[in-house]
Amino acid sequence: MSALDARLAALRASIGEVEPTAVGDRVLIDVREAEEHAEGRPARSHAIPRGRLELRIAEIAPADAPIALICGVGTRSLLAAGDLAALGYGDVVSVKGGFAAWRRAGLPEARAALDDQARARYARHLTIPEIGEAGQARLLASRVLCVGAGGIGSPALLYLAAAGVGTLGIVDDDTVERSNLQRQVIHGDARVGLAKVHSARASILGLNPGVRVEARQVRLTAANAEALIAGWDVVIDGADNFPTRYAINDACVATGVPNVHGAVHRFGGQVSVFGREGPCYRCLFPAPPPPELVPNCADAGVLGVVPGVIGLLQAAEAIKLLLGIGEPLRGRLLQYDALSARTHTV
Repeated sequence: MSALDARLAALRASIGEVEPTAVGDRVLIDVREAEEHAEGRPARSHAIPRGRLELRIAEIAPADAPIALICGVGTRSLLAAGDLAALGYGDVVSVKGGFAAWRRAGLPEARAALDDQARARYARHLTIPEIGEAGQARLLASRVLCVGAGGIGSPALLYLAAAGVGTLGIVDDDTVERSNLQRQVIHGDARVGLAKVHSARASILGLNPGVRVEARQVRLTAANAEALIAGWDVVIDGADNFPTRYAINDACVATGVPNVHGAVHRFGGQVSVFGREGPCYRCLFPAPPPPELVPNCADAGVLGVVPGVIGLLQAAEAIKLLLGIGEPLRGRLLQYDALSARTHTV
């Protein structure tokens, strides 16, 4: 008998095995590798390769939880059960015969929602319990509209595309100017004079060809806002003027679409989430301030990196909303000051 056979025999005696049909309500963890998971795995199972199990188990189950481990034929799961027992997990079993036996028994399976290319592209998302394959599939099926392809919209659009948001909409009636390039990083010098929506679309598809881009070269107004916003899952407010911000807010309230607001001024910016649940933009700012009190970006200037910070925060809030994770900035206004390197939440 080899050393491995002896260890497996000892584990069967001390840990125990159960038939696939006897797993019951135990926390079921598939310890095979990611490429094996892509071919199917037990329904309701957590997909955690054996090499990561000891690092991830505390996220899945406490030490007193009843756990069942499954692999291909029952060997790796038995060895992994021994490892968990050594960590103090007292009720761990291995599924006898592994996934092969599970299939022979005709038990429910979960099919991979992602192809090989998607699994490679979003690999770092798939290892996060709050996202995983199901969350990534949800992002791929999501629709986010960004109003404005300027300083705020640029980083928001790029990172939402990189994250795998399946459909991105862009509403902007402007063209690329050289003065934009200090902060509007989705555009380039060769695209000066091109419509921003088309320039942004080219950058997005260059980053992630799998994203669908719906580009509308129009100005969002109170008259067309509701028609433009209806049907989207989340709206990113990247506007640079108050009439557009109020039009976005009112349309989001009417349609029930969450509004991830962002604004910048010189060395600072702000982010919040409005609509559907919690207060809206008009609750915070019932009426716009006089124009002389808040000069526009062209007159007042803005540090180029500040829209980048704000746009990234908006992208993060949008992803949280799409996945239903974390604590979105509903009812809270996050203020960022680049000069002091401080944030403050109201």
